[in-house]
Amino acid sequence: MRDTRITVLGSGHAGLVTAAGLASRGHWVICADHDEPDVAVAGLLEPGLGALVSDCVSAGRLSFTKRIREAVADADAVFLCLPDVLAVVPEIRAVLPAGCVLVLRSTVPIGTADQVVMLLGRHDVPVVTNPGFVREGTAVRDFLQPDRIVVGCSDLEAGEFVAGLYGDPDVPVVITDQRTAEVAKYAATCFLAVKLSYINSIARLCELVDASASGVAAIMGYDHGIGPSHLCPGPGWGGSSLPDDTAALLRTADAVGLDFEVLRSAVEFNRSHQTVLAHRIYLAAGTGPVRIGVLGLTFKANTDNLRESPALAVTRTLISLGAEVTAYDPTVSRLPNVLTVNDAHHVAKGAHAIAVLTEWEEFRHLDWELMAQLMAGDVVIDTRNVLDHATLHDAGLRLHGFGG
Repeated sequence: MRDTRITVLGSGHAGLVTAAGLASRGHWVICADHDEPDVAVAGLLEPGLGALVSDCVSAGRLSFTKRIREAVADADAVFLCLPDVLAVVPEIRAVLPAGCVLVLRSTVPIGTADQVVMLLGRHDVPVVTNPGFVREGTAVRDFLQPDRIVVGCSDLEAGEFVAGLYGDPDVPVVITDQRTAEVAKYAATCFLAVKLSYINSIARLCELVDASASGVAAIMGYDHGIGPSHLCPGPGWGGSSLPDDTAALLRTADAVGLDFEVLRSAVEFNRSHQTVLAHRIYLAAGTGPVRIGVLGLTFKANTDNLRESPALAVTRTLISLGAEVTAYDPTVSRLPNVLTVNDAHHVAKGAHAIAVLTEWEEFRHLDWELMAQLMAGDVVIDTRNVLDHATLHDAGLRLHGFGG
């Protein structure tokens, strides 16, 4: 399907990826928001997004506006990529053209599609759920090369129309009811949270029995029933999707009287795991007043997202334990109550220990001989297992990974 007129409401991360992705499929796309989109920043932090937006704008396929009502008035489909989709429906319901499909792209509480239908009050405007399974740092690739396309609808024709907007991808296209699509988004995300907490539990076990967590993870990943993704031990999981979705699914379970023990345990373990690692790093730095250099603050590499970041949680726990902390992250220049520097090597000055908390590629390539010269101690704790043992050994440093 080509030349469809699409309006994407929301110019945040999800909205920009959706707008640019659909425009790259050959559609005419308007990205509308009350706020100006910060395309330059988003493009810098999300690999490939800046170039994709620029290409689509140059081709005349993508434009931006703050006039929301005008943007939806001539649309064949309107994608909602907003934190609160219910808030925008009253603003646009009167100007949506007959036959336009309203698409819920945002992750929404279960039952939101039914609420939108009632709030919309338009039998001539079908509502379709089309959850996005994209991750920060790989969002463009995830959109353009998805694992599957999921469409929830009560109007089959409208559902097939939305599925067709993605072209003819060689991936499964699942058209189901709206509730199933809503639950599927949470189920998939929360399963990854459980998987991450599980591998971190295995990593701690490996340390106690003198086994290799990375070796165990590799062996597990060969099992097609498990797969290799989300089997990297680390300081925990965070960001926007996993914490928000696990909390939302637990609330839904509580509301219907279900004790979702597996998911609740994964969430509780994630929190306690961050505390355990912070204490381990603090003790590794030695006795008495200690100074610790922290490498990485965001919840994962290739993003500036500090929300529910395990790296930030560990850092703040170190400070609460009494450590003097100096931190560096390529996307964080200033942070309340945390001393940040603009050069990774500066965290080493006078440090009794250095902790790698986010898996930025540049940390592999630091001048570790210079780091050793600047340090007061010789311990490096790599919670992400990204550093090279031989490089640090040659620099005279003792490297402690996570998981044996």
